[in-house]
Amino acid sequence: MTREPNSNETNEPAEAIAAMSHGPAATPAGLATLLGFAAILLWSTLATLTALKGPAIPPFQTTAITFAVGGLLLLAIALARGRAAALLPPPAAFALAIYGLFAYHALYFAALRLAPPAEANLVASLWALLTVLFSGLLPGGRLGLHHVGGALLGLAAAAILVTGADAGSIASGGGRTLGLALALACAFVWASYSVLSRLVAATPSESLALPCLVTAGLALALAPSPRAWFALSLLGIGPVGAAFMLWDIGMKQGRIAVLGVLAYASPVISTLMLVALGLAEPSLRLAIACGLMTAAAVVVLRRA
Repeated sequence: MTREPNSNETNEPAEAIAAMSHGPAATPAGLATLLGFAAILLWSTLATLTALKGPAIPPFQTTAITFAVGGLLLLAIALARGRAAALLPPPAAFALAIYGLFAYHALYFAALRLAPPAEANLVASLWALLTVLFSGLLPGGRLGLHHVGGALLGLAAAAILVTGADAGSIASGGGRTLGLALALACAFVWASYSVLSRLVAATPSESLALPCLVTAGLALALAPSPRAWFALSLLGIGPVGAAFMLWDIGMKQGRIAVLGVLAYASPVISTLMLVALGLAEPSLRLAIACGLMTAAAVVVLRRA
């Protein structure tokens, strides 16, 4: 006697395949917690690796580079696992990730510039306590006294550690107050992001690749000043962009000797621009150089 399969049975394989390619990979709670702790262990290397990279790279440039590397890593992992479809997050999850990743680091760097690093780090570390407290607000969340007690003990340990590490650092009153306020906002951002992530649990973790790359772009945009960005953009468009193609055409199809002479116009024009912008002082030497360059151009172009 045969039994007709019901609709649920016939759809199970298709649903499983869809879940593997689009949804998050199923992970037992214990293993997921262990993986989360692994993230904490990785974060514990942050100070050491930051010290090893040296002070030459500014904070936002560091953020841009590291998030670009991290985003590319997540992208590679997703592609290697055949989960390319999981890379595109829904709008809500994408906005939440940008809020958590970018806002946290922007506030953190601002706090460190204004407040003593030890104090700012201590206030920012409140995200761990806030995460515990916020978890009780989730649907079905249970928060016991042992959770709160453990979080407070951890905060005490962090306080002892960081205040002993930089107790002599003193900042001005107004800047210090603002810096600590930013550090508190930083803690709130990361805690709320972390807890709210549970509400978008259906979004695959691989989809963090895109927010990481966007965060890298935003951090890179904040790295230099607007004036510097303007100059960098013109550099990319002109002398480090179109100029190479134009020079290539000139060398391949133009008169090389003429271009060789005219090339001496570059330092002269460069100096004139610096003088015009108030970045250099005019001088008799500059006037003589301009005259000689003009004469050279006239001679070469008349015989060309």
